[in-house]
Amino acid sequence: MSQPNKRRVSQAKSKLKSHTVFRMNILFFSIFLLFSMLILRLGYLQIVKGEDYARALARTEEVPVNTSVPRGRIFDSEGRVLVDNDPVNAITYTAMQTTKRTDMLETARELAKLIEKDDNRVSVRDKQDFYIMLNTVEATAKVTDEERAAIANEGLTQKEQQFKIDTLIRDKITEEELASLSAEDIETLAIFREMTSGYALSPQIIKNEGVTPEEFARVSERLTDPKLKGVNTITDWKRVKTSDLTILGSTTTPEQGIPSSKLDYYMARDYSRNDRVGTSFLELQYEEILQGQKSVVKNITDGRGRVIETIPSDAGKPGKDLMLTIDSELNSSLEDIVEKHLRELKAGPNSQLVKDAYLVMMDPQTGEMLSMIGKRIDRAEDGKLVMQDMSYAAVTAAYETGSVIKGATLLTGYAEDAISMNQTLIDEPLIIKGTDPKRSLFNQTRFNRVAVTDLKAIERSSNVYMFKIALALANEKYEYNQPINIPPRHFDTMRNSFAQFGLGVKTGIDLPFEGTGYKGASNIGSNLLNFAIGQFDTYTTMQLAQYVSTIANDGYRMEPHLVKEIRGPSTDGQNLGPVETVIEPKTLNRINNTQAEIDRLKTGMRNVYVGDQGTARSYFADADFTAAGKTGTAEVVFNDDRENPFYKEAAITTTHVGFAPYDNPEVAYAVMIPYISTNSRAVPPTSNLIVREALDKYFELRETKSEESPSVIKPPYSDETIEEGEEEPIEIEEE
Repeated sequence: MSQPNKRRVSQAKSKLKSHTVFRMNILFFSIFLLFSMLILRLGYLQIVKGEDYARALARTEEVPVNTSVPRGRIFDSEGRVLVDNDPVNAITYTAMQTTKRTDMLETARELAKLIEKDDNRVSVRDKQDFYIMLNTVEATAKVTDEERAAIANEGLTQKEQQFKIDTLIRDKITEEELASLSAEDIETLAIFREMTSGYALSPQIIKNEGVTPEEFARVSERLTDPKLKGVNTITDWKRVKTSDLTILGSTTTPEQGIPSSKLDYYMARDYSRNDRVGTSFLELQYEEILQGQKSVVKNITDGRGRVIETIPSDAGKPGKDLMLTIDSELNSSLEDIVEKHLRELKAGPNSQLVKDAYLVMMDPQTGEMLSMIGKRIDRAEDGKLVMQDMSYAAVTAAYETGSVIKGATLLTGYAEDAISMNQTLIDEPLIIKGTDPKRSLFNQTRFNRVAVTDLKAIERSSNVYMFKIALALANEKYEYNQPINIPPRHFDTMRNSFAQFGLGVKTGIDLPFEGTGYKGASNIGSNLLNFAIGQFDTYTTMQLAQYVSTIANDGYRMEPHLVKEIRGPSTDGQNLGPVETVIEPKTLNRINNTQAEIDRLKTGMRNVYVGDQGTARSYFADADFTAAGKTGTAEVVFNDDRENPFYKEAAITTTHVGFAPYDNPEVAYAVMIPYISTNSRAVPPTSNLIVREALDKYFELRETKSEESPSVIKPPYSDETIEEGEEEPIEIEEE
């Protein structure tokens, strides 16, 4: 080979080698980039998105299962059981994700041979659907091709078309065809409808009422039978109350499950459709605490999504217990007092409208509710008088309260410089153009003028003294037989001041559906005078109790509460569980008055009980305890029942508030009896009698109580039992 050719070959080899190296470098660099991207991606998935994917995986593999974890119990302040759980045998069914309806039907038929299931929840619609399932071909043929074509031409979606066709099929099923379903078919249907009422992997209770030992044994010994796949036997729990106190609240049964109006709310919190949930008052207010934590299982699936193994992941925890501030013995004794007087009222004259009476007691220094009584007397269908608990209405039912709120008017006058301590005003009938004469009960004579101090105004319950405070607050001068003009802003001034005591606003009590009362509809000037004596806005008994507690507690308004402690569940059934949370006293605000002004009012309220002209002297002057209070009488119009012949007629409501002992108050109280009489000249002193007897009982029982918190579970104070589902649900719309 010639020399030039050798050089060309050498150059070609050199060039090929350099190209190969370049390509290899590109290849290695590309591999490096790909691996770098893969590592970054893995890092992103692991570090940034790891928790999201873990949660998503848990949602598909870890399924919360209702294993009937006992709901938390409710105890009174002495450790007595108020709401308990009774264990009952139950039979459940859990459908797998791949379970077919035909398989469920066969299981239902087999289970119907082993247990008796009532059909009281089976509807006509259920029977129609069941008939269609058993006779699919014949039922489908009931809709003609012409009818199907007509539906198809209506421009509906496929889903809407099928719905119309299904509805048409049901309409064409005759009563004779439904009657062809045998008793065995109906029992199978009753079981089948319970099986299909929930989601896959969520146990549905087939029967938990009246499961006999024989039924429980028959099903238990066949749990491994393939024909009963998904069936299980468990211990369920029934909610049982040992008191008819409505503020305890109620729960749904497993058959009722979650109310449809709150389904989304609870399902988002891992509830099952057939879970018991609180529907009213304490059971609803403390639902998350009482409910407990359900057990969690991990379902291992095969390649087709079928569950091949279920592994317990979390055993769950029973609900926590509530210990209330209410003592069952005291509350029951006060119920007897209120019931006795309510029966006497109903048997007496002018009692056509009276039916309710309320008594609330609370600790003014801590806000603990000591008692909450509400009773209603009514006639049953057989004409007999019956008494029912209305304790919840102490926080929902509002009425004009009369003179008991004059303490708030006096303190408002002090705070707004409309009146000064020890100021004397003339009590005289006020003649305002366009209104009836406005006067005090003790001074009805037209031209009689009585000099009254602030203390006497409270002791004797002077309306005119309060009228003149309202006029001074509005910078309005009274002139005989002349109109008065008060701008609306002065109503706001009074209401804002009253709100500091808890009047016209929510008290903060730990119950849902609390009412705040209603504001008077018209701001005509003379109505501010009515406002000042409790004859315009309406208040609840609970608001009255907080109002007088604020006075007793030197102007500090405490948040009332029914729950004293939250405890862990008992470990042995004999001793209370450990204290996990203590509900501490909570101060909401302090009123805008000096201590001297508050003490001045307290003196006036003490004189109501012991002063020579005190409106309650005859009921409290001889008491072994010291106390202070204020009586009230409101002239009202009956608006509760349009069908009542007394609708829109005049009536009287009486009230009473106070606190004791006078020097170091430990109990504040409020009584209200709406429509106590239809005769304003014959008003029974029942409110005063109830307060006196209630205080006597309170101080009597106080001597027997220990200061230490209870540690042992005590039996219920009452032998009464109310099982879940037995009481009528109470429906209240929140304001």
